[in-house]
Amino acid sequence: MSYRNKTYVAFASENIKLYRLMEAWRENKHIDFNFYDAHDLNISRDTSQAATIKRNLRSRMSNAKQIVLIGTPEAKRKGGDGTSFLAYEIQVMQEFNLPIVVANHDGGKNINRDFIPKPLLDADYYTLSVAFSPAIIKFALDKYAPQFASSDKSGPHYYKQDIYDRLQ
Repeated sequence: MSYRNKTYVAFASENIKLYRLMEAWRENKHIDFNFYDAHDLNISRDTSQAATIKRNLRSRMSNAKQIVLIGTPEAKRKGGDGTSFLAYEIQVMQEFNLPIVVANHDGGKNINRDFIPKPLLDADYYTLSVAFSPAIIKFALDKYAPQFASSDKSGPHYYKQDIYDRLQ
């Protein structure tokens, strides 16, 4: 497997605007937020066959060292439906044992089980829930993701308010 240095952002298709907002944060010189986007690799067209799209998704994730899952009710539904591309992405994330930061679209700072796909909850997969905000997402990618592989934690976690206070 190639060197992993990308951040893979997963989301329900209905939430593409939130993904575009993350791209805007990255491009804004006044916001300290950056990520190497795994979506830049192996572009699929809308007319691609499902098998081709899944192959490209797997290839993108093989280059990812971490995941940001945009947490929404749609992401929970699609990520657990067993048939959507997001459900496939969730399966591959777990297979590759990648750290997953769940960015709560509503700005919530705690664990919101209404935003986390059932396969992650059922597997008691170690995730970190944060507010959908560039500072805390960046902090999580810098702190949680590097220690993920050596951790013995399981299930969903979150940062306490003092972490948010320090980032202001």
